[in-house]
Amino acid sequence: MALNFTDLKKGTIFQLDGVPYKVLDYTHKMMGRGSATVSVKLQNLLDGKILDKTFKGSEQIEPADVTSRPIQYLYQANRQFYFMEPENYEQYDLSGLDDQVKFIKEGENLTGQFFGSRLINIELPKNVWLKVTQAEEAVRGDTSTSVTKDAETETGLKVKVPAHVKTGDVISVDTASGSYRERQKG
Repeated sequence: MALNFTDLKKGTIFQLDGVPYKVLDYTHKMMGRGSATVSVKLQNLLDGKILDKTFKGSEQIEPADVTSRPIQYLYQANRQFYFMEPENYEQYDLSGLDDQVKFIKEGENLTGQFFGSRLINIELPKNVWLKVTQAEEAVRGDTSTSVTKDAETETGLKVKVPAHVKTGDVISVDTASGSYRERQKG
């Protein structure tokens, strides 16, 4: 079943000329007399290259035949990220995950997206729990506004946190926005 270009949104994976692409950014434009275009920034999921494309009118887009399977994050070496399928111990490498890898720890279980037998993407959970390894000191007496400070987590992610968060605390971070959600109780 073909997709209409208006079905595209950020994160959608589709196939163009036999190659799977992921939508990174999406802009819908209405032109005069009812015609519309969609400008998208795409990432080629086989080689990681970024390209801009505009779809017009009633262009049809093929959905990519992508399957999801459980995988485990193993390690990173030279901007390559290594994963394993727990069922059969088959290992895969993936590049271009610089933004996503700051949300995952070695040994963490995730969902991998496969195009045929090739791992092309990972799905992050909505939020993750990470330990704060470094947090700035809060300024005393500055309580007229909501006070935030910079903190760094065990994965290297930098995040703005409330003044009460200290080094060693475990916090929840929203993976879509990279923002602080809450501190672990206890």
